[in-house]
Amino acid sequence: MLDPPRLVVALGWGTLLAVPLLRRAHGVSVAERLRTPSPRAAYGARRSGFGALRATARRAFDASGPVARVARALVLRHHDRAATRALEHELPVALDLLGVAVAAGCTPYLAVEVAARWAPPVVAASLDSVLTKCSLGASFDRALDDVAHAVPRLEPLRDALLASDRLGAPVGDALARLAAEERAALRRRAEAHARKIPVRLLFPLVFLVLPAFVLLTVVPGLAAGLSRL
Repeated sequence: MLDPPRLVVALGWGTLLAVPLLRRAHGVSVAERLRTPSPRAAYGARRSGFGALRATARRAFDASGPVARVARALVLRHHDRAATRALEHELPVALDLLGVAVAAGCTPYLAVEVAARWAPPVVAASLDSVLTKCSLGASFDRALDDVAHAVPRLEPLRDALLASDRLGAPVGDALARLAAEERAALRRRAEAHARKIPVRLLFPLVFLVLPAFVLLTVVPGLAAGLSRL
């Protein structure tokens, strides 16, 4: 057991060594308390952060937000492409109807009236707009120009009908030629689409069919061979 003098000396040295450590620990604890928010403050900060995130998401998905604008643009582009494909498929039939009406003795205006009644729906809507504009007082030339400006694929038809209406030139041969050209273009597009099918089939073939073939044929054989070892 230590005698009193040595005990006093040991306590003194221990106190001198412990004071700086205690001061540093106190300073660190104060700094940590200042830097670390209380649970209530942390909950409030998280709640405000979530609120800001919800507000940002709400603004993004709002009717006037960027996500809504992009979605509307994609939908409109899809509708435009679908309408263009439908017009490409229906235009040869409408040209044949116009050619039959002209061959039967109809004027270009009456031929448009007949085609608007019996043509497929997309082309019939464009031809019907020509008749509507004429009924409202517009000239036949102006109505055809407006429709061709709205639907550029109808510009050759507009030119043929206007040449016949202004100059009295026979339009039957021009309509037959246009119908043949449209059918040839439609055939070329179908062939180009058919050539793309093998490329589109590569993904399911490589990532779905081949792994399934390996799992059903190779893996059981390997498992049976390993089980015999």
